Amino acid sequence: MSVLILAEHSHTQLAPATAKLVGAAIQLGGDVHVLVAGNSARAAAEQAASLEGVAKVLLADDAAYTNPLAENIAPLIVALASNYTHVLAAASSTGKDVLPRAAALLDVAQISEAVKILSSDTFVRPIYAGNALETVQSNDSIKLLTIRTTAFASVASGGNAPVENVSPVASSDKVSFVKLEASISARPELTAARVVVSGGRGMGSAEQFKTLEQLADRLGAAIGASRAAVDAGFVPNDLQVGQTGKIVAPELYIAVGISGAIQHLAGMKDSKIIVAINKDENAPIFEVADFGLVAQWQEVLPELLKLLGPPA
Repeated sequence: MSVLILAEHSHTQLAPATAKLVGAAIQLGGDVHVLVAGNSARAAAEQAASLEGVAKVLLADDAAYTNPLAENIAPLIVALASNYTHVLAAASSTGKDVLPRAAALLDVAQISEAVKILSSDTFVRPIYAGNALETVQSNDSIKLLTIRTTAFASVASGGNAPVENVSPVASSDKVSFVKLEASISARPELTAARVVVSGGRGMGSAEQFKTLEQLADRLGAAIGASRAAVDAGFVPNDLQVGQTGKIVAPELYIAVGISGAIQHLAGMKDSKIIVAINKDENAPIFEVADFGLVAQWQEVLPELLKLLGPPA
């Protein structure tokens, strides 16, 4: 049995999700190989090679992989798939784009958002916005899974796997990359942050939402938001936490002015410690919170900022 992982990277830097994918792959048993498809991505490949538990890194270095277009990467996975029993990718925008296409080309089922591995053919995934867990068994000879990486621990560095070059597959002429509009922030990336401070519609306005930015800067945290806050125009939609946004599981999650709709809870309820501040004592967020404060955030946050002192 052997497992192929599709690495997440920026060509020069391996994404933290890849170390968690390796943690999931190890539970399947057998050799773990990591596929790095990129352009001048040797640095990312070497970082993948240093992850404990990785037996080999496959580097497909070609201009066709400058951007992670599913139409180009899926055929590459298909070309390699016959050597593997499992192919894993993160349940990210890239993984959700690439793996279904690869599964269709291989004529196998794809299992989405796995949060637990029970055996080599049996997996657990959330359904109904995270309110229920479904156990799925696959009889396919090659099993393709997207992994909810927040449910798995990262492996440490310290390995020394070989890096092997693999030939690229002909790129598609039916799609082309136009441009990337990315948010640039000095704060940690939302899905990888150790601390997340999120605000909801209860923040009242985009201007008042900036108070959360002060708290995030004191704590070295990422900023998140509920769908209601995004829909109200307080913050851009790339900050949305929830079933249709980003899934997070930080060590500390602070929810301010968030009522706790099912959609939002599905995206953050696996956080290690949840702190909720809301004026409504019946808000659903308190059902999952480890610490809850029934109060007006306008009174609480200024006092908290005083206690925390100036930014480091």
